[in-house]
Amino acid sequence: MGIKSYNPYTPSRRHMTGSDFSEITKTTPEKSLVTSLKKNAGRNNQGKITVRHHGGGNRTKYRIIDFKRRKDGIPATVIGIEYDPNRSANIALICYADGEKAYILAPEGLTDGMKVMNGPEAEVRVGNCLPLENIPVGTQIHNIELLPGKGGQMVRAAGLSAQLMAKEGKYATLRLPSGEMRMVPITCRATIGVIGNGDHNLINIGKAGRKRHMGIRPTVRGSVMNPNDHPHGGGEGRAPIGRPGPCTPWGKPALGLKTRKKNKQSNKLIVRRRDGRALK
Repeated sequence: MGIKSYNPYTPSRRHMTGSDFSEITKTTPEKSLVTSLKKNAGRNNQGKITVRHHGGGNRTKYRIIDFKRRKDGIPATVIGIEYDPNRSANIALICYADGEKAYILAPEGLTDGMKVMNGPEAEVRVGNCLPLENIPVGTQIHNIELLPGKGGQMVRAAGLSAQLMAKEGKYATLRLPSGEMRMVPITCRATIGVIGNGDHNLINIGKAGRKRHMGIRPTVRGSVMNPNDHPHGGGEGRAPIGRPGPCTPWGKPALGLKTRKKNKQSNKLIVRRRDGRALK
């Protein structure tokens, strides 16, 4: 998918870019696979803000994506590639031979009329979903399960893929997009190919209002707040933060503090962290 620029009839339009949607072949979603999406503006069930800077945004419907791909042995035909407002990747509407329809993440190269299939007997072809034990070493994969039957949890954003590096015993070793090397049970499923819409990260938002359409509200710097609102606040004029290092609004170190639990159960499955170090 390519990037288009706009005629600069306002200053904000000058550097704004957007997707040309050349991969999109179907413009209206499948009604049976769409559900309403309630906005909560970052608030919990008590009405308290737990995630800041959320609110507003265009009204969207949620597309029900089949991350599990458990309908085995039945070929499906791709009906169309659609835009999904809830994720960076595009989605593909498929129709199985028995008439059931589903949405899947659309990998690069998947087009209308192509056949996809799930299960151990499926071919190693773009869009097919099969267990890691049936995928050759070196293959690019996405939508990877962490636990068998739970559905794909890793590598689901536009332009991403992981690589199957090795298979040994009960585990397969993957190289994730972050550079992390991680072991996953060999019975977990993954989908073949690289997720499409790879140019998504090149889009320039261009103006503040476009962020508001996405439901993202402005972020205010702590240094311009009062001391009772932020540890960086207060002072006369532009004052330094007055601390050894930057802090969150709640006084915790903001940069570089590791928050992962030292005794996390999945630590034993991580061969190498994304910074290149082996996990101790």
